[in-house]
Amino acid sequence: MNQQADSDKAARAPGTPRRIPAPRVLPESLPFWEAANEGRLLVKKCAACGEFHHYPRDICPHCLSADTAWVQAAGTGTVYSFSTMGKGEAACTLAFVTLDEGVTLLTNLVDCDPANVGIGQRVRVSFKPSDGEYAVPMFTPA
Repeated sequence: MNQQADSDKAARAPGTPRRIPAPRVLPESLPFWEAANEGRLLVKKCAACGEFHHYPRDICPHCLSADTAWVQAAGTGTVYSFSTMGKGEAACTLAFVTLDEGVTLLTNLVDCDPANVGIGQRVRVSFKPSDGEYAVPMFTPA
């Protein structure tokens, strides 16, 4: 068994913290990840049509304008949908969270009992360290 396999096995052992893979950071999303390291959640807003959008990209998906800018999101939203996989400490809850700005993110719900999560539940952002350089925004009940 190689060293990476040993490390992966240890990370999945009961009682060990969940490993979060490093995000793939592209030049156009770099401000998003840098802000995440500072504990801030950014989304893009189009200056031409006024719509927010996520995932991060330079061109507005609503009107195709290139006049977009990063804005700080409130970091709060509601659970649109979720699914829990695994059991016990290996459980992972994936969710679609609709931010107060109106965009919906695919994310993880953390620091909560999945049995107590519900559609429409208020959540707030929580930044978790990854295996890489950047923190990853996830959500927890507000």
